[in-house]
Amino acid sequence: MKKRKRVLVKFSGEALAGANGFGIDTVILKFIANEIKTLIENSIEVGIVIGGGNIIRGVSAAKDGIIKRSSGDYMGMLSTVINSIAMQEALEHVGIDVRVQSAIKMEAICETFIVRRAKRHLEKGRVVIFAAGTGNPFFTTDTAATLRAVEIDADMIIKATKVDGVYDKDPNMFIDAQKYEELTYDMAMNDNIKVMDDTSIALAKDNSLPIIVCNMFKENNLLDILEGDYSTCSVVKK
Repeated sequence: MKKRKRVLVKFSGEALAGANGFGIDTVILKFIANEIKTLIENSIEVGIVIGGGNIIRGVSAAKDGIIKRSSGDYMGMLSTVINSIAMQEALEHVGIDVRVQSAIKMEAICETFIVRRAKRHLEKGRVVIFAAGTGNPFFTTDTAATLRAVEIDADMIIKATKVDGVYDKDPNMFIDAQKYEELTYDMAMNDNIKVMDDTSIALAKDNSLPIIVCNMFKENNLLDILEGDYSTCSVVKK
């Protein structure tokens, strides 16, 4: 029997805000939900991690010293729960069975993260959204995404962004920006190449977990990647 593919998709919170730059754009939410639905309909098991930058970032909240960094990070974790609930609603709206699991206990609105339960949900065809980061301050949602991907035995992480891969500099600002079709973990940890934070990349390297960086706004892009078409993305691996 052929093993079903399992993927962890990481979305930034800022992407949910759309042109507003803040809050949640339901048009974008619906688009993402339909993209995830396409994966489920093709028997792909899907975990999701969403950032919280469209609401608040811990670093920004703590920048003037009034709010401690640890408290700011917990505020950021709560913003990821808000985004996760919104994504849960959008997925259910398009007919997908979904569960939110939080690294911080909040039984009134979602499950607490338990890896065995998460795997069971995935095996049953449910989408699992992992909220509240790692549950610890000083760790990003990129690190949370890699950690959850390793824990659920995902085949890869897809980091869905606003661009079609990894560049040597911002392609929206520099017309001569060069795209990397493929790069190693060590290259990705170079200070000049911001794929994910170094902690998350090191964890991916230790577990030989490929990281795919792609444009989240290209229709059917996620499915194309999982079917082996890497022409519109960048691949980070050994």
